[in-house]
Amino acid sequence: MAEGSARGSSIAAMFGATDAKTFMGLPAARTSTLPAKTGAAILGVPCATPYASVGAYCAGGPAAVRTAMAGYAANLAHPDLDHGEPMLGDGGFKVIDCGDLDLDTSDPTANRAAIRAATRSILNSGAVPLVIGGDDSVPIPVLAAFAGRNPLTILQIDAHIDWRDSVDGESFGLSSTMRRASEMKHVKAIVQAGQRAIGSARAQDVRDARAWGVEFVSARKIHARGIGPVINAIPVGSDIFISLDVDAFDPSIVPAVIGRAPGGLTYWQVVEMIEVAAARGTIAGFAMVELMPERDLDGLGALVAARVLANVIATVRRQAELKG
Repeated sequence: MAEGSARGSSIAAMFGATDAKTFMGLPAARTSTLPAKTGAAILGVPCATPYASVGAYCAGGPAAVRTAMAGYAANLAHPDLDHGEPMLGDGGFKVIDCGDLDLDTSDPTANRAAIRAATRSILNSGAVPLVIGGDDSVPIPVLAAFAGRNPLTILQIDAHIDWRDSVDGESFGLSSTMRRASEMKHVKAIVQAGQRAIGSARAQDVRDARAWGVEFVSARKIHARGIGPVINAIPVGSDIFISLDVDAFDPSIVPAVIGRAPGGLTYWQVVEMIEVAAARGTIAGFAMVELMPERDLDGLGALVAARVLANVIATVRRQAELKG
């Protein structure tokens, strides 16, 4: 094959892919009409409460994640060697893609209400919500939807701690996610992994987080000691909500973020952190945010994010099978 035609080749064509609009060609449905016995539901959330200074800069994230795996839509039954079997096992575990919420960047109050309602609808159906954003204000209303259910432990995997009370007068923006979460009565523990470099947090924000009871495990500590300190900080038997900001990854593998910083986590550190956390408790929900397609390099960051989502689906499927 000539070099030029090789450059134009696509593994999607070689794998027999079709024009998939959902993640890996999974079935589609609205959150209000999920089929019976749906095990997990994917929900795209382009924005929640954007700051005026940057706008909804991650709005294209959900579409980029779906596009990154569209080439494998015809191959759901193939073994996924990240976990040694097809993502959906024998196919009995039902995952639905609910598409993206239609949100208005000029009406964050309505956005938060819509996100909370959609997440609650997924939870009421008995499915695990798997949210793809969107900036890091998205998990605030997602977490709020868990009110009245089992107490939650949050595992936040992020380069930043998100404990600002407000930024430019906005209390529900991307720098305030964990502080708002800490105010929710159903949130009982917060473990934050992967911090590094300089973010919006000030010294008092760090003190406030520690006073609340947050366990911090920095990226540097993870590189030195592995994921053990993170897992050991998660109370045994917890219902766990995983909040993954993709800037937790090193920018060499996920360049598609607004604030790149060296020394980030590897793909396997994050995947294994999620899988081992699931053995410590139960993954009750997942949100992956901050993918900025405009800053990506040849779709590399979107591919890493999409592969993480595939592993999360497999992890949630396995925990459902263990429960019978």
